Amino acid sequence: MNSHPPALEFAFEIQANIGAPLRAGRGRLGERQHIVITGGTVTGPLLNGVVLPGGSDWALLRDDGSTIVDAHYTVQAEDGSLIYVHNRGLRVSSEEVLQRLRSGAPVAAHEVYFRSTPVFDAPDGPHAWLSDHVFVAVLGRQGSGVLIQVFVVR
Repeated sequence: MNSHPPALEFAFEIQANIGAPLRAGRGRLGERQHIVITGGTVTGPLLNGVVLPGGSDWALLRDDGSTIVDAHYTVQAEDGSLIYVHNRGLRVSSEEVLQRLRSGAPVAAHEVYFRSTPVFDAPDGPHAWLSDHVFVAVLGRQGSGVLIQVFVVR
């Protein structure tokens, strides 16, 4: 077997603007939140564009205080191509850090584990490569939004 360890290459960052979380109440799996994605930007060496309004994160707050991210949204590349994004991830922190996050207070990156695995469905053409690669991302709250630094696995 001729294998080599994967490497990460920074691809782009997504600055997603979000609305206030709407809570549906406790269910069998935890508490579901609906967080509307209201827009944003995509900038980087491998993709530039905007996040279109209308997407959502259907986050699940588990009983242990961690959160499962399950976001669906559309990126419009600079050339007008529409790219569907399904971003699943995990946020883990202490209860104290979670309360600060919820209140909008600053939280240092080392205080929270916030990672995801975005999957892209791009049309044929210059952005088709997005559909043919695996990605990982580092997430963090930034003001009233979320900063998503996306890395392609090489």
